[in-house]
Amino acid sequence: MPATLPRYSGPERRTSSHNYPGVERRSASRLMAQGTESRAKFLGHPLHQQLVVFPLGLLATAVIFDVIYLISEAPVMAVVSFWMIVAGLVGGIIATPFGLWDWMEIPEGTRAKTVGMVHGIGNVAVMALFLLSVLGRINDEAAPPAFAFALAWAGGALALITGWLGGELVSRLGIGVSPDAGPDASSSLRKH
Repeated sequence: MPATLPRYSGPERRTSSHNYPGVERRSASRLMAQGTESRAKFLGHPLHQQLVVFPLGLLATAVIFDVIYLISEAPVMAVVSFWMIVAGLVGGIIATPFGLWDWMEIPEGTRAKTVGMVHGIGNVAVMALFLLSVLGRINDEAAPPAFAFALAWAGGALALITGWLGGELVSRLGIGVSPDAGPDASSSLRKH
């Protein structure tokens, strides 16, 4: 007979002020209404959250094309990876100011401010690693040197961490989330 596990009752709410120095006890919706809802929006949704999918997807796919190139030795795969990195860097440059703007609105002394700072600095490092990778490929896009692959893969690995931190900011800490969010909230198209 299988053992029964205790029923999950959900996470405990942490609302005491000792968790966040300088922040008085208040509900999550009140915190969101006081400065963590994104101000840069398009069609009612935060721009940073909309734009960041492009550099993440392009840079991650570049790493996949690097692997395909190494397995198949087809030079076109290395060229595709090169241009995906270039496009991913452009996308990252476009998404960055909106993320910085959202971070500047997070209340000081909160976990979200710290997580956001690590997320942002980590993403600058991701961009730097991919930039160095693409610079190493410029002389021969079809047959990049080994260090260019290593830089891209390090950037891809770091992007997994910074992407998780971005998810933590939105899903767990409510950054960029409308204070009116909920299962029965009205369409965001009506709010702009």
